[in-house]
Amino acid sequence: MKPLEDVRIISLEQYGAGPFGSVHLADLGADVIKIEDPNAGGDVGRYVPPYTEGEDSLFFETFNRNKRSLSLDLSNPAGRAVFEDLVRTSDAVYSNLRGDVPAKIGITYDDLKHLNPAIVCCSLTGFGMTGPRSTEPGYDYILQGLAGWMSLTGDPDGPPTKSGLSLVDFSGGFVAALSLLSGLHAARRDGIGGDCDVSLYDTAMSLLTYPATWHLNAGFEPVRTKNSAHPSLVPFQAFEAADGWLVVGCAKEKFWQRLVAAIGHPELAADPRFTNFTLRGEHRDDLLPILERIFATESVQHWLALLRPAGVPSGPINDVAQALTEPHTHARGLVVETEHPRYGTLQQLASPVRFGSEPPQYRRAPARNEHFTEIVGAGLGYDDEKIARLAAEGAFGTEHDRASA
Repeated sequence: MKPLEDVRIISLEQYGAGPFGSVHLADLGADVIKIEDPNAGGDVGRYVPPYTEGEDSLFFETFNRNKRSLSLDLSNPAGRAVFEDLVRTSDAVYSNLRGDVPAKIGITYDDLKHLNPAIVCCSLTGFGMTGPRSTEPGYDYILQGLAGWMSLTGDPDGPPTKSGLSLVDFSGGFVAALSLLSGLHAARRDGIGGDCDVSLYDTAMSLLTYPATWHLNAGFEPVRTKNSAHPSLVPFQAFEAADGWLVVGCAKEKFWQRLVAAIGHPELAADPRFTNFTLRGEHRDDLLPILERIFATESVQHWLALLRPAGVPSGPINDVAQALTEPHTHARGLVVETEHPRYGTLQQLASPVRFGSEPPQYRRAPARNEHFTEIVGAGLGYDDEKIARLAAEGAFGTEHDRASA
């Protein structure tokens, strides 16, 4: 069996952060049932440009493989009844909505425990379900600003800068998945579920890590550094070579000794200004121009051919195309394929979450309401008469939604 093959998750998820968290659980075998609101056309991720046709988008494919889809109107009493039947036979309810919404629509543990005392209700919200910002929507860009990330990122003479990836969203997805699995473990041990109140804000703040500790305890004031330099380890940064950029990192004294020998300047190791971490930090304005002049004389590959055999942590600064074609990317099986009726063979990146020796299997993201019959019929045991009655009452949205099943 796959690691999570015995886990069923009802997911009221949308866009990036929530679906990113649950796709790793789906890859591990969890049955993730996406509840898509028929009044809104389902998950908004289906329509994210630029690579979108109808309700198919490469954005949506990225975050929703190995899942099943059901159109269900939770604001409709008949739709709510179907949802509650799903809760009775599931392990978790997972969502990424605004902080005040889970309670409003009745998907917290207190709302559902009478149906299933062991249900785990994991809510990934922008700001959490408590606090002065709990009713505000949370978006990655805004949170990178609020949590101080942008003040740390970019050139010292440039503006505050966002990360090139939506790292608050994606980190929040990982935190939500970890919280949900912790809740499942406790529920199976104790027979009692509960709430996971997870937020993008909490995630972003926690990732300030040691700079926050330094500030709280020693008054440290972070500053942006030239060429993405480490705030305390020198040298550990990007250097420009004759034809591109590379990163060189001396996180231990032995790496410094190896570096200066490899680049043909062993005299730097004996220079009294540079003999340890503290002195190199104090004299960075003397050392870094020396290293910059040296690295500028040869190509990236020239330097890597010297540094890697010498055991100096280093690597090229690849663009996306180069990263995807790195030999190690393929050796680790990180590019996977699914078959799609519109796109044909579709490539995307594997989940980094691993357990055991069996490789995960990948199935394309679902069409909206694709699994209606198997979830409602085979899964819940509804007969044709009951399905017809619920449909007439509006449980599953419009005729168009039902026809796509």
